Amino acid sequence: MANILANEGGVSDLIVLQAALLHDTVEDTNTTQAELTEEFGAEVTGIVMEVTDDKRLPYQERKRLQIVHAQSASPRAKLVKMADKIYNLRDLERQLPQGWTEQRRHEYYKWAEQVVTPCYAENDRLAAILQGIFERHKGRRH
Repeated sequence: MANILANEGGVSDLIVLQAALLHDTVEDTNTTQAELTEEFGAEVTGIVMEVTDDKRLPYQERKRLQIVHAQSASPRAKLVKMADKIYNLRDLERQLPQGWTEQRRHEYYKWAEQVVTPCYAENDRLAAILQGIFERHKGRRH
């Protein structure tokens, strides 16, 4: 994701790039917010926490909250969110995960578009990439 931000989005903010590398650390490992802050500082940790799902919540509620939170996220968190979705959507373009149907892929694209649309103003280049992905997907559906 840092590669997407730097090379495709033109992002050079080291705090954002670090947060992109660490964006799933608290969500997917035993690393705590305090440990992340100790190692990488409050700014990086703040961005990571903005894009971290609360795994204690049901899956559908986490997905709903991503849509809600994207609207009020910081500009830096919006950049990380956009890069994360670009990465995930490109993976889905290449191959369906095991157990996924075409319908689930379609639902993921619709949901992801709702998440990232409020982020578009933060980076025109990343927005254009996302819009292209969504257009390609819509073309496949018809």
